[in-house]
Amino acid sequence: MNEQIARGKLADVCRLLYDRNLTVSAGGNMSLRLNEKEFIITPTGRNKGLLRPDEMVLMNLKGKILSDGKPSIERKFHIALYEANPDTASVIHCHPLYCTALAVRGERVRSALTPEGVILLGDVPMIGYFTPGSKKLSDAVAEHASHKAMLMARHGAITQGRTLEEAFNRMEELEFQAKLQMLAGDADELPLREIKKLSKM
Repeated sequence: MNEQIARGKLADVCRLLYDRNLTVSAGGNMSLRLNEKEFIITPTGRNKGLLRPDEMVLMNLKGKILSDGKPSIERKFHIALYEANPDTASVIHCHPLYCTALAVRGERVRSALTPEGVILLGDVPMIGYFTPGSKKLSDAVAEHASHKAMLMARHGAITQGRTLEEAFNRMEELEFQAKLQMLAGDADELPLREIKKLSKM
């Protein structure tokens, strides 16, 4: 993908995430793969609703910074997911309110309450708490790299997608499912037979 186009698209999605209340202030980080070796990622400490395309930081999968700016401290788990999944083109990490509430309570997202949850998210694991930016956290994320979405205890949510739009859609759906779970209480999930059918779609 052309780097300048990618910078614009990532800035657009950052604003959308902010406008949809999926991230607040300087929280979270988002990235977009350019090719087999390089990706762009949001800078550290910046409000995601105000980011400009030129502020995105270019890096390679070895962790080398290739442009101006200071990349997010969470870049390690972005790299881990890109290395584990060649088809992944985008990684999004946010602190959506309902997802984070479940993560603070140590509750997994029950994504099988609706067909959309099963199709877009599949099983959503809960990763234990590790210090943000640490190798322990990136290693824990890498262990769950086969999952489309995950929660991190007391931290927030991660989604990945084959496109930037798919990663965004999964984050939006993940927050919807978390909110639905809070509202629906102990409602039954879909029958296992239906879950298996939907998982193949």
